[in-house]
Amino acid sequence: MPTVPARRLITAAVAALLALTTAGCVSSGGGGGGGGGGAQPSGNAWATATTAAASGGMDALVAAAKQEGTLNVIALPPDWANYGAIIDGFQKKYGITVNSANPEGSSQDEINAVQQLGTQDRAPDVLDLGQSFANKNVALFAPYQVATWDSIPAANKDANGAWVNDYGGFVSIGCNAKLVATCPKTLADLAKPDYKGQVALNGDPTQAASAFAGVWAGALANGGSLSDIAPGVTWWGSLAKSGNLLKIDPTPATIQSGQTPIVLDWDYLNVTETEKNKASFDWQVAVPSDGLFAQYYAQAINKNAPHPAAARLWQEYLYSDEGQNLWLAGKARPVRLDAMTEAGTADQALVAVLPPVQGEPQFPTQEETDAAQQVVAQTWASATA
Repeated sequence: MPTVPARRLITAAVAALLALTTAGCVSSGGGGGGGGGGAQPSGNAWATATTAAASGGMDALVAAAKQEGTLNVIALPPDWANYGAIIDGFQKKYGITVNSANPEGSSQDEINAVQQLGTQDRAPDVLDLGQSFANKNVALFAPYQVATWDSIPAANKDANGAWVNDYGGFVSIGCNAKLVATCPKTLADLAKPDYKGQVALNGDPTQAASAFAGVWAGALANGGSLSDIAPGVTWWGSLAKSGNLLKIDPTPATIQSGQTPIVLDWDYLNVTETEKNKASFDWQVAVPSDGLFAQYYAQAINKNAPHPAAARLWQEYLYSDEGQNLWLAGKARPVRLDAMTEAGTADQALVAVLPPVQGEPQFPTQEETDAAQQVVAQTWASATA
């Protein structure tokens, strides 16, 4: 559970809460933002291809992508949802160099890069965005439907393929079983006096996506709804007043030291802590059924992608069984998980690591998300003072 990076800021990702967390200019990450091989000519058929089949098939797509030789990505931290391994796997499989710009960037940084770099060969080819940013910027994207399109739920994709959800997770409770006699399983448990001075919310919900989701989960567990987050603010305020809520932002260091024995965060980040600390203590993870709340991110292709074939091949890779299992290895829940489980192609050893989920998550509309953000921004500080 890294210190809250820009990728998890409210302005960048929190409004990604549909169907399953800003700086100004773009800086270069590993490999730099250079476009190796330059922009493709406007006549490149792949720049407007909506499926691989419509432009000659997968073999033709692979050949064209290899000829381009480069893929520009942005805002993909290598330790976030296994993106490091995903990028390495793509490079090794196809011999295409991946330039990773601004790996700790936000969704707004991604949109800024698309708009500011235009048709330059340094522009991002592909994007991984919070849902609200995908919704608001469809005009910047090139519609594309991957080969596995039919196995992606309709609720998790734009009907024309402008964006498609990729991976996500649930609000969860992480707990150091070495320090806590009985780890909480529900949000209601967190209010018990046994947990005084032990409960940490990952960040400030007016800024951090995981914390904002935690407030919404609190609302759902306490009589609120997707259109009413106020009970969640009130409930967390009661935890602050009882002394249960710690005013410490959890990090790997605070978890390891025992400063934050109970942490509310995305399940794929909490489960990662379980693996990291297994030699020292048991970090138990539970998805609370009384406040079931989930988030997905969304993939999109820049309509001015300098490497349009590589951009589409990247999408094919991500939504293949291989790519989806790589996200699963990062403890995230890939969007095709249900279909792959049914087909027997999901890695069951990786699935077994995920904390069980009871019930169906609720997903807010964009209007509900915007309204909830405003409520939290206006009331959180006073409620938890």
